[in-house]
Order: sequence, then structure tokens, then C-alpha cells
Amino acid sequence: MTTNQTNQKVELAKKKFSLRKWWRDLGFRHLILIIVSIFALYPVVWILSSSFNAVDTLSGAQLFPRQTTTENFSGLFDNDSTPFGRWIWNSYKIAIVASVINLLIASMAAFAFSRFRFKGRRVGLLTLLLVQVFPQFLAFVAILLLIQQIGEVVPAAGLDTHLGLILVYLGGAIGFNTFLIKGFMDSVPGSLDEAAKVDGASSWDVFWRIIFPLARPVLAVIFILTFIGIYSEFLLAATLLRSSEQFTLPLGLRLFVQSEYNAKWGALSAAALIGGGPIIVTFLLVQKQIISGLTQGAVKG
Repeated sequence: MTTNQTNQKVELAKKKFSLRKWWRDLGFRHLILIIVSIFALYPVVWILSSSFNAVDTLSGAQLFPRQTTTENFSGLFDNDSTPFGRWIWNSYKIAIVASVINLLIASMAAFAFSRFRFKGRRVGLLTLLLVQVFPQFLAFVAILLLIQQIGEVVPAAGLDTHLGLILVYLGGAIGFNTFLIKGFMDSVPGSLDEAAKVDGASSWDVFWRIIFPLARPVLAVIFILTFIGIYSEFLLAATLLRSSEQFTLPLGLRLFVQSEYNAKWGALSAAALIGGGPIIVTFLLVQKQIISGLTQGAVKG
């Protein structure tokens, strides 16, 4: 065996070893990533094709429709009986207002639990977590009666009002959000508070000018998660809202499939596609803060 043949075999063995190493280190991960991507994108591609499908039936739905049309989109805004634009606005308005107020209240409560020492502090934290254990549908009857009684005193916050629904949403996620924000605020050095108070800052100044800006990453994460949850919530909205003009988007989409034989699957797909736009836009606006909030484990002073 010549020297050249030996070198060729050695190089071939190195190539085989490199290929095997690449598959073990990267190739297998790429394969899993491709499978997960297909699994995640397949429903989106299917609903996209259904929204352009001219055959407005479930049995005629195809991944690649033979006949396409845009009437499923234009028909959403031409029908007076289904005010689709108002439904989107209602959902977006309720989600934004409830998420912002929820975030402010939860952050102030988290600051109190993180920085102040008072009697009942530990019991209060455990109570907040315990309340979150029980699902919301266990309190549907109590919530309905409570909002009905509030409406007798303040009609603007009673049944079939957005203010009443917002009040219910505010009580649903504040406890868990408070606990999450407190964990982040605990990582902020207490020396910042002491330095600010030496300069004459009050507790409110410490919270609003120092702690709140530093907690911006986790606040962005909680905001978008709360926004998505409220925007797509169905059960509580269906319990408290009655008129079509007050419906949120999930309640409005239900009208497209109320009848098994008259279900408008093409219009439903188009409505779902457009309805996801506000979530995507909101997510893109706070994407940078979300990424830093998920990866940042401590605060650098």
C-alpha cells in the first residue's frame, strides 16, 4: 500500500467521522427543528388556504384549493349583521386596558411584597397563589351575580358592558402576575433603594423611577401574555356579554359556526386570520423586551 493510498484512507475516515460528529452535534437538532416547525406551521397554512378557498364547506376544504377567492375577506366587512370590525376593536380595547391596569396594580403589589416588611406578608403571598389554583369557571355563578348587583348601582359596570368584563379580568391574573414580578424585583439590589432614599426619594419615587424601569423586561413578558389571554378569552365574555354590538372577537367567531349545515368555514378562517393581526403587531412591538426578559437572569447595576 502506497503512501498516497494511506493518506486517502485517513482523509476518508476523517470525513466519515466529521459527518457522524456533525449529525450528532447539529444534524439531529436540525431534524427536530424542521419537524417542530412543520408541526407548528401546518395549521397556519391550512387556515390560510381555507380562507382563500372558494368552496365554503368543511368537506371541500383542501390544503391547496383548486378555486380561490377573496370574498371570504371582503364579506366580513360588508355584512351588517356581523360587525366584524367592531368585534376586533372591542377585543383589542378590552385587552389593552385590562392588561395595562393589571400590570400597574400587580407591579405595585409586587413592590410592596418585595421591599416592605409587614404583618401578614407571607400569608398574603400564599393566599394570592392559593386563589390562582382554582379555575375561573368555578366562580361563574358568583361572578355573574356580583356583576349583576354592581350593575344595579353602577349601570356602566354591569352585565353586557365592557367595564364590567374588564373588572372581572383584573381580578383573574393579578395574583399570579404579582408573584412573578416580585421574584424579579427581589433580584434588584436593595442598595439602589437606600441610595435613592439618601437623596430624598420617597417610596413612590423609588418604585416609579428606579424599580419599575429596571423591571421592564419581565413587565413586557407579563403584558404580552396577559394581553393574549384576555384577547382570546371566551367563557367569561360569553357569560357577561349579551348583545352583538358588545361582543368580542371570540364571541363573534362563534356566530359563523352556530349551525352545522350553514357553517361558513371560509369566512371563519378569514376572520381568524385577520383577528390574529393585533396579537402579532403587539408582540412585534414588545419583542425586544420579551427576549431580554426571558434571557436576563439578574439585574446589572
